Amino acid sequence: MAKVQLQLTSRDYLVESKMRHHFAVVDEPVTMGGDDNGATPMEYLYTALGSCVAITLRMYAQRKGWDLGKISVDISQKNVQTEDGVSQVFVEDISFEKEPTDEQKKRLKEIAGKCPVARIIKGENIIESNIL
Repeated sequence: MAKVQLQLTSRDYLVESKMRHHFAVVDEPVTMGGDDNGATPMEYLYTALGSCVAITLRMYAQRKGWDLGKISVDISQKNVQTEDGVSQVFVEDISFEKEPTDEQKKRLKEIAGKCPVARIIKGENIIESNIL
């Protein structure tokens, strides 16, 4: 299982993150009190979702022998009024360098919702927090 180590530095909202042998920084924009040294936590969430969708679609297309070329995913979020109040909706605008058929588009849309990150976001999950 994946493990990520994070440390909030002494510089207000600057977080240093280590993932295997990769490093990233997380920060807030200046308007939110940060120094804008990195993407925000929500931007990383969008990145995780969009990249997972693109990779999942590529894997599926390769298994099917479909050449889609470059796959682009734009992620945004909107609020939608429901009977239970306001819900957050992630919007994925997915496009392909090489146009898939209508039947392929239908199947690709189904597969996009099956990427592991999308499944985690959609599901009921438990977060176990331990204070050490």
